[in-house]
Amino acid sequence: MHTGSKTPQNAVAVIPARYDSTRLPGKPLLLIAGKPLIVWVAERAAAASSISRTIVATDDSRIADAVGAAGFDVVMTRADHATGTDRIAEVAHNLQAEIIVNVQGDEPLIDPLTIDRAVDALRNDPSAQMSTTYELIDEPADVLSSSVVKIAIDTEGYATAFSRNPIHWPNQAVEKHGSIESSPGELGLLFSFKKHTGLYAYRREFLLEFTRWPQSDSERKESLEQMRALDRGVKIKVVEAASRSIGVDTKDDLERVRAIIEKELKVPA
Repeated sequence: MHTGSKTPQNAVAVIPARYDSTRLPGKPLLLIAGKPLIVWVAERAAAASSISRTIVATDDSRIADAVGAAGFDVVMTRADHATGTDRIAEVAHNLQAEIIVNVQGDEPLIDPLTIDRAVDALRNDPSAQMSTTYELIDEPADVLSSSVVKIAIDTEGYATAFSRNPIHWPNQAVEKHGSIESSPGELGLLFSFKKHTGLYAYRREFLLEFTRWPQSDSERKESLEQMRALDRGVKIKVVEAASRSIGVDTKDDLERVRAIIEKELKVPA
């Protein structure tokens, strides 16, 4: 088992995994350098020094078998969960842990240090109920893409807004250059935009309460679950990711990740 206790404070990583995917059926079991994608994610999560236990939460026996064969804990959950957060909450009901970390099941390059930063953000801030991470945006197209969620942060490091649209549009700079795409040299302009990642750390009791709340209006409009917490005044601590990750949503994403990992391992493609 990859579940050794590394810290007196108990933080458990739970990785939701479902077999069905519109663009990549069977995504968790797709092989990267001979190993299922979901196992790569579990190994990265277990490598975080803040994590005492790593669990994959799934409703599919094929995923459970692959994860179990790799030596990780698996919890079989109901199949009718609307979101990965709901699946994680089902697991959290039976865990004795201060902090539950939601590690996305499609990020085999997640940096263990990023997980540590999210956990430490909660441990060091009693007023925060959850934490998350961001990456700086350095591509103009990402600023305008609705598939890239932007986040705004106040001077104390708490989230003030999430949106699929650009937040705090730099009107004067855009008027000067004609468009945000025409001024890629102004990195300060691009770096003022922050990309929200899918990693979350929750205080266990808050997570269980959060999943009982009804959807908020802005959550429905943006299709962003975290707005449910923000709209209720919940403090969400935000820290920068230790490095960039790649979520595997398409075949192109999969090939990019395969190339990166195979290069690191020097495994023939």
